[in-house]
Amino acid sequence: MGCVQGKRCGRYKKRCSSSCCHYQPSSISTDATDPFRIHETDSSRGLPLHALSGGFAVVPSAGICLRYASLTQRGHYPDSPDRANQDSFCVKTGFQANPDLHFFGVFDGHGQFGTQCSVFVRDKLADILSGDAHLSEDPVEAYHSAFLAANSAIHDSEIDDSMSGTTAITVLVDGNTLYVANVGDSRAVAGVWNGNRVMAEDLSSDQTPYRKDEYERVKLCGARVLSVDQVEGIVDPDIQSWGDEEDGDGDPPRLWVQNGMYPGTAFTRSVGDSTAESIGVIADPEVKTVKITPNHLFFVVASDGIFEFLSSQAVVDMVSRFADPQDACLEIASESYKLWLENENRTDDITVIVVQIRNISDSYAAANDGAIQTNNNNASLDPGKLKVERYIVSRSEVNLSKKSSCLELQSCLPDCSVDLSSARAAPSTQSFHLNAINSD
Repeated sequence: MGCVQGKRCGRYKKRCSSSCCHYQPSSISTDATDPFRIHETDSSRGLPLHALSGGFAVVPSAGICLRYASLTQRGHYPDSPDRANQDSFCVKTGFQANPDLHFFGVFDGHGQFGTQCSVFVRDKLADILSGDAHLSEDPVEAYHSAFLAANSAIHDSEIDDSMSGTTAITVLVDGNTLYVANVGDSRAVAGVWNGNRVMAEDLSSDQTPYRKDEYERVKLCGARVLSVDQVEGIVDPDIQSWGDEEDGDGDPPRLWVQNGMYPGTAFTRSVGDSTAESIGVIADPEVKTVKITPNHLFFVVASDGIFEFLSSQAVVDMVSRFADPQDACLEIASESYKLWLENENRTDDITVIVVQIRNISDSYAAANDGAIQTNNNNASLDPGKLKVERYIVSRSEVNLSKKSSCLELQSCLPDCSVDLSSARAAPSTQSFHLNAINSD
């Protein structure tokens, strides 16, 4: 994912990996000492090492709850069997001890020290945002400040980020609003009910030289934008035509310094990559604001290892077939892994978070021990402080998989009651009504 330093490696749809060109084993382990990177074996699906986890979180002010699952899958590298997973992810519910704030992020490292970069930025970005007293007042400005501060911090750290860095795709749920901040070519996409099917709504735009605005920006900063074939003289460098990102020939446009064959990044924004900064690669995120509507069923946050061979709509279709987000994560990872091996002799690292958006039920929000516990922190809500009135969910019937669809909502809280008996009304009639939310 990123720098190729002029060397040819496996040519696939979007880029060849920086790691396959100059990788050295990382000093960071992938064992249970890092709770976000616990790996297991799933031989039934052919996934060599992966971590799967899940949980739920209530958003009281919006009357919704989020049921989520995450999976990180180490890539298959025949020439580097001990290669570390350079992806990392972050799920923080009850962010800033606020039940209306929830943070999800995926960080896709690249370069020799990509693992260290992704973990460092994951932790630093979350810490900076968590300590920002004005986060809820102005999430967009907070995002810009936090990404730039994280970028400065990694430059000042002991990590050599001259030719290494990480992309980042994050979603902050703030009440009934999603704030999506993107740096690089990982992606967030929502599943939105539209007429008679669930449609993909991209929540981010990949930042690559395929985009005209990004191409022109980095050119003004002094970057040469050429494919590997052009750099090596196989294709005329004056022919600036690479098709588009989805239908490219596997030799994408990359960024190079004027008089050298480096860094060769296939993205135009990242955190770290200090060498690439001199030719326009920046850490400033693009931030998109999206209001959650009754038609928003779920959203997905994933590294580009997922979207290498899968479109946003294909991913949304897969999520729509499952009531359990963990099953959806496994299906997406399994299909991505399979497609990689059908096209290459290796796979990229794969990380995906699936977050279902559901209405709160009419029962007390309480786990067996009398509190809501998440798998990432000890935040809890006293069952006596959150009461909601019964709600009805009515949707048109969807002809998806014979497996449970995303519309067959399971309870996100103990004893939740969901009435799906009526299929007459359009999804816009989905409703909720909060009876009382007591903060004292």
